[in-house]
Amino acid sequence: MSEPLNHPIMLAGLIFAIEEASDRPGSLVATLPFGGMTLLEYQIRLLNGAGAGQILIAVGKMTPGLLAAVNRASKQAPIEIVRSAEEAAEKAHPDARVLVLADGLVTIDPVVDRMAADGPEALLVTDDAGSPAAIERLDMKDCWAGIARISPDQLAQIARMPEDYDFQSALLRVAAQSGAEHVSLTKGWQRGGHAVERSAEGLASRNASVLTALTERRPDWADRWIFTRGARMVLPELVSRGVPGIAPTLLGGILGLGSLAGIWFGWSGVGLAGSLAATASIATGAAMAALRGEERRARRIEAGITLLFAAVILLCGWTGFRAIGTATPPVLALIGVAAQLLVERAASLPRRWWASPSAHLLLLTPFALAGQIEYGLGAVAAYAFATLAAAVEATREKP
Repeated sequence: MSEPLNHPIMLAGLIFAIEEASDRPGSLVATLPFGGMTLLEYQIRLLNGAGAGQILIAVGKMTPGLLAAVNRASKQAPIEIVRSAEEAAEKAHPDARVLVLADGLVTIDPVVDRMAADGPEALLVTDDAGSPAAIERLDMKDCWAGIARISPDQLAQIARMPEDYDFQSALLRVAAQSGAEHVSLTKGWQRGGHAVERSAEGLASRNASVLTALTERRPDWADRWIFTRGARMVLPELVSRGVPGIAPTLLGGILGLGSLAGIWFGWSGVGLAGSLAATASIATGAAMAALRGEERRARRIEAGITLLFAAVILLCGWTGFRAIGTATPPVLALIGVAAQLLVERAASLPRRWWASPSAHLLLLTPFALAGQIEYGLGAVAAYAFATLAAAVEATREKP
């Protein structure tokens, strides 16, 4: 039995890692590769991101691959191995909500965050028995979709059952009989890759869906239709080849410095084109950080795009001043940057058409290539100011 915890834990995780892969005899599904790590490490990352202060892993046998995955993941979160419901009931913090992830479950952060929220017992369900997320039928309408929120008392109920029970199935039955709330699996969550897989081939196909969901972090048109598509193309290759997560971020920084150098020496078109490549690389680095559960680091990397935008616009304003000898370009640059920075702080629910740092760089690039940088800066200032006006008006909308 583990030592008693001396601090309150509001959320604990319970992951099942028992079944063998259907196409790799001797290998557990939990130890199959997924997202540049093992599926188990990815599940732990999801629980850690949801705020789990304790993670229990239910195992049937301890394989070398499972031991290695647990050792790696234990550097990021406190992990304990359990072999029965009795052990799980003993080790789970008595005041915690216990979030259960099924064996072989692939899902995304929004699903885990929804199920980890405060509330009574709950089961994630789907009414499509043929769905890849459907594990076991609960009633005539719903099937369990792989996530449950239970109480430690329910773990204790299972511990009192006969020894020949199936831990995961018994847990599901106890939760269902207690009148747990049914939370329906949405189509958006399904498109994000939520499913239960038992094979390496199936996990590989889900990997692409999850990576796609991770790249769609910024909702504006420029990121969604341009930079997200670029990240979506290269991210699976980077992950499958084991490229370090810092690599695209470093490349983006180098390209960003190169773009600024190009603008300084009078090659504004080349410099702006380089800034677009830098933005795409930085966006890919942010997605890789998010995949590894480093959400805070991902946000810091994305802030690099805003920093690059401000540096590029202000430098273009300065070079425009040197070229035509009037204060109009730097004034427009200052207006554009100031307005956009206010938008970044004010826009809690940005609209698709609103300006963003990456959208400004896309807008300015054709003007720079045509040698009309001052008109491009005017367009940037107008776009940023229009977005700021829309953001202010949105805050005044009636509920």
